[in-house]
Formats: sequence, structure tokens, C-alpha cells
Amino acid sequence: MWLKLFFLLLYFVVLFMLARIFEAVVWYETGMFATQLVDPVTLSYKKLKTILECRGLGYSGLAEKKDVSELVEKSGDLTQGELYSAIKKKKEQTDAGDSSTTHFSGEMHFYELVEDTKDGIWLVQVIAQDREALLSQSNWGKMVQKVSQFGIRTGTFNCSNDYRSCIRRGWQRSTLIMSVPQTSASKGKVMLKEYNGRRIETEYIFRWMTSHVAHRIKTLRRSEQLMEEWRSDPAHPVKMFLFARLPQPPTFFSSLSVKFTGRIEFIFVDVRHWDNHSSLSEIGVMQSPAYILKMPEGIYRYGDSTGEFLSLAAMDTFLRSVQPEVNDLFVLSLVLINLLAWMDLFITQGATVKRFVVLIRTLGTYNSVLLVSWLPVLALLQLPYLDTLYGYSLKLLRYADTTTLASLVRADWTFYSSHPALFLSTYLAHGLLVDYFEKKRRCGARSQEDSTTNLEWLASLWDWYTSYLLHPIASLQQFPSDHSDWDDDPNFLFERLAFPDLWLRPLVNMDYIKTLPTWRLRAVGLSTGDELRGNLDEQRDCSHSDPESRADQDSSSQLCVCRNRKPSSRQHACTAAASSLCCCHSNRSSPSADQALEDGCLPPRCVSTCQQCDWAGWPGDMLQCSECVVCLENFVGEELLMGLPCGHAFHQQCIVVWLAAGRHCCPVCRWPSYKNKQQRAAPSSATENTLQE
Repeated sequence: MWLKLFFLLLYFVVLFMLARIFEAVVWYETGMFATQLVDPVTLSYKKLKTILECRGLGYSGLAEKKDVSELVEKSGDLTQGELYSAIKKKKEQTDAGDSSTTHFSGEMHFYELVEDTKDGIWLVQVIAQDREALLSQSNWGKMVQKVSQFGIRTGTFNCSNDYRSCIRRGWQRSTLIMSVPQTSASKGKVMLKEYNGRRIETEYIFRWMTSHVAHRIKTLRRSEQLMEEWRSDPAHPVKMFLFARLPQPPTFFSSLSVKFTGRIEFIFVDVRHWDNHSSLSEIGVMQSPAYILKMPEGIYRYGDSTGEFLSLAAMDTFLRSVQPEVNDLFVLSLVLINLLAWMDLFITQGATVKRFVVLIRTLGTYNSVLLVSWLPVLALLQLPYLDTLYGYSLKLLRYADTTTLASLVRADWTFYSSHPALFLSTYLAHGLLVDYFEKKRRCGARSQEDSTTNLEWLASLWDWYTSYLLHPIASLQQFPSDHSDWDDDPNFLFERLAFPDLWLRPLVNMDYIKTLPTWRLRAVGLSTGDELRGNLDEQRDCSHSDPESRADQDSSSQLCVCRNRKPSSRQHACTAAASSLCCCHSNRSSPSADQALEDGCLPPRCVSTCQQCDWAGWPGDMLQCSECVVCLENFVGEELLMGLPCGHAFHQQCIVVWLAAGRHCCPVCRWPSYKNKQQRAAPSSATENTLQE
């Protein structure tokens, strides 16, 4: 996770440096920066019209270039970056017509998208039944292209699909309907306006639309009104002012007032006939046109920093960063988390199929965690007690977003979002470099799994899937696993499915078995058959002594193990008797052992090889024992033993089979085999000396 986050941050740094390199190259070739101002008089009439169309100002009736250039100057300063963006956007517009137009199927469809949305502007062409449309197909396509760059959505309603709805609304003839939110409150009422003009040219229709949208913005023409609106207002802490010598604000400014309804209040100040110019100097406005963002922290002049163009996209990015809503933060987190997840495609080493399988798993996991994490955040934001915290968070965000570094980041965001091919190619190149360095870093410790082919990894994936059917909970921590019970016995699958505890197994990672202590049993010293008989006689004599003597003899009893655990059938009874003598913790022989010694049937091999355990090689935190309770057989010298956290020891093969079957607990005390337990104190020196004597 941290490695992917580091590579993603490194990628953002690379993008930032690459954008600065592009700026240096442009400056070297042209000698101009993106923030450098352009004199409108030096531009051609065609470029001036392109600038006016992008800003949303009508130029009908202005035949001379001088009038058009003056209109550009009155709407705001023109920079090289804005000129480049406007020309590029003009070239990208094709004759696609109404490809992005919504075709309404009926009354409910129209109500859901137009009247119930309440946060956008719609232009709908109504086609009466058995009549032609008001605008031809070509003119409607031009209209769609003209208004779509300002965030205005378009649609077509054919009365032939729902004639009763057209009769009820009074749409007896083909017309144009515009939907605009009526109030400045969020989710306010929607107002439907019908076009009644005689001219059906696109320029006149566009002027009719912009005039209605501009009425939503509060217009100030006297200094008293300005001073009243300039005062701090807790209901509207953030306000966007436009000081210009225009009859109405540009369309991009009016459209933004609809998008930021309830968050930012837009105010247009008409200074054509201003009565008191000293009032403008008092609030910091020295020239017009000027776009001023007034915040509780101070004022910010929009257009002086990098990337702050007079266009809908640029100002929308700026205002979203200054006053974001929850949906903006969610979209940003969604983009970042998916970029982070795609890093797994390059960090993961091995087969190609493995890379994509891991990528799909990571995408699903990260997006699910993101959605679940946003649920409590949305619930907390509804609490009124957090309004103060939310206000302080926005204050810190505004301080950060009005810096020069923030303007550079916004400019890079606008640049790369308008060039998606460059963004994807740089991300791919960065991923390939990450893949190369990961291969070099893992070259010394290259695992066998990294060198598997696609077919081999698919085979291991199939093994994991079949193992998941057998052990669904435990297999979730082993993706993919190399072990499958399906290969052992296919009928085992149906046997396991018959038990209801199949889905109730605890979620345990099987990797803990590798960390359990393992050691080999050692034995020291030999005891002959005569010595065994002597020890047996001593134990018989001690059995008739006083309890204190028996207790002393108990503490000095010796432990031993037999090398041979597979006696012949003839010596089976004798071996069992010998086991009771030399392979237990008791200080008295059993009757069977007495009888075996008296009859002389003690196996010579077992007796001659009966040895004492080397407790020095026994782990200090393990209980000393001589028998495996899983197989019920005694320990034999040179056998491999394994201990559990509780302190009990077993044959390694026996306890591994026990744990692999899903029984993750000690067979003796039922302590969880994956849970650590407080270690036992090391045995005292006196006890060790007694065992070794």
C-alpha cells in the first residue's frame, strides 16, 4: 500500500515537472508565456469572434473589427493561454449535430430530467404532432454546439410520443422551451420559458437565452447597493463580483451562478454610469473589468495567476477548489483511489494473467472500501455540531487554494484533462518504469511464483478455487493456494458440503504453522537390560517404603524413550510392558512390566536401546512429555517434533495434519494454535540436574 502511494506521488511530481518543461519549450520557441496579455487589436476578426463565443457574448450587429475588439476588452483581459484554449476548442468542434441531445420519450422522462433536476439549464425543442421542427437539423446542431460549451443541456420532445402531455402544457405548435432555476436557493423551483421571437436564427435565440439567465444574477448600479452587498453576510460568506462596463454579464459567468447555487453568490456590478468611483477604490477595485472573489479571509482577484482564464472550465475549476461540495471531494477521492489501484498492474511480478487478476481484485477491494468509508463521513456531515469544524476546514482550504502553487496545480489539471492521451501515455510510461525497477529490486530474491507462466498460474488459481469450495474461510487468506483436497479424493467435496460448519470456520491464516517451533529429539546414554531390571527392583523396594522416600524417588526418576516403535507380533506384549517402564513419567512399573521381566520376554533391542532424553535440546517454553496424543505413540530418538504456543509438543507430521484439517487448537488443552500464550518460566537448575543424572 505504501509502495503504491509512493509511486503515485512520484507520478504527480513527474507531471508537475513535465508541465513546467512544456512551458519552457513554448517560451523558447515563441518567447511568450501563457499568462502574457494579448492586445485584441492585433488579432484577426475571426479570432476575436472565437473569443467572444467562448465567453458567451453576442456580437451580432458589430460589423467592424474595432467594435468587436472593444467588446473583448470590456469583458476582461485576454491572455495567450485563453487564446490558445479558445482556438483549440473551436477546432475540436465537429459537425456532430445533436449527437449529445436527449430525446424525451414522454412526460415522466421530461419531468425527471428537466423539472426535477433543478441545478442546470435546459433548452428543449418541442416538435408538435404532424408538424416540422422550429429549427432545421443543421441549425439545431449549431445551437447545440453553441450552448453546450456553457454547460447548457439540450433535448428534443416529440409530441407524437405523448400527445396528451403536449395538449395539457399548451404546446400546440413547434417551439423552444428553456428551463432555468427561478431562485438562488439550492434545489429551488424551475421556471419554463417559451421562445416567442419572430427571428429563428441561432444568434437571436442565444441572446434570448442569455438575457433570461442573466436575470438570476443580482445587478448593482449604485454605490449604496455595492456597500450593502460588500458587508459580511453569514448566509453567503463567499461572493463572486464582476465589475464591467457591459449591459449584462457574459454567459459563462451567468451559467456558473446556476452550477454554484447555494454555495457562492454571483453579483454583477455595472459601472457604465457609476456615480461614486471612490467607493470602488475603497474596496480595492482599481480598474474594470475585474473579477473579485470576496471571502471572509479577504479578497482575491481572479485572472492574475497561471491558468485563470475567462472561460467556463477554468473558473469552474477555481471555484470548485475554493468552495467544494461533498460530491467534488468524492469524485476526487475516486480518481485517486483508482490511480492507486492501477499501480498494482506494474508492481505485481509474474504472469500476465496474474497481474490482471490481482488488478481486478485490487480495484474491487479499494472501491468497496472507499464507498463504505464515505457512508459514516456523510452521516457525520449531517450533524449540526460539526458545522464549526466544517467552516474551519473550508477556511484552511481557501487559504491553500489562493496560493501560487495551487494555481499551478489547477492549470496542470486543466491542461492534462484537455489532453487525455498525454495523461494516459505518461501514466503508462511511469508504470513501465516502475515495473522495470521492481524487477531489478526483486532480482536477487526472485521467487518461484514470479517466474511461473500464464498456464501454471491459472492452474494454481484453479487449485485455490477448489480449495475454496472445501475450506472457504481459510482459503481467503491464501490466494491462490498450492494445496487442494480435490486431488486427494473427489468424493471429499460432497462429504464436506454435507456439514453446516463448512461456512462457520474462523478466519485463520495458515501461514502461522511455518512459524511454530520445530526441533529434533535427542537421546543420551544407554541402559542395558540388567540395569533396567535393577531399576525395576529398586522401584519395587521403594514402593514399600514411606511416602517421603517415594516422593524423593519420584523427583529423581529417569525418563527414556525407545528407538523401536514397531515390534514384531511375538514381542508386542513385551514391548508394551517395556514402554510402561521406560517411556512414561511414572516412578513405578506396571504389573505388565513386572511380568515381562520375570518371564524374560523383554525385547533385547528395546531394552538395549532405551535411552535418556536430552532435555537441554528441548525448548524452554515447552512442557516435557514423551508421547504424542494425536497418534498415541511414544517419541523416538531423532524424530522431528513441533510445539504449540500453549507448550504441548507432538510429532510434526501429526500436528500439521491436525491443523490443516481446520482444527486450529491444541489437541490437549484446546488453546488456539495461532494465538500466543504467556511463556512458561524456564525450569530450575535443580530440576534439570535431577533429570540429567
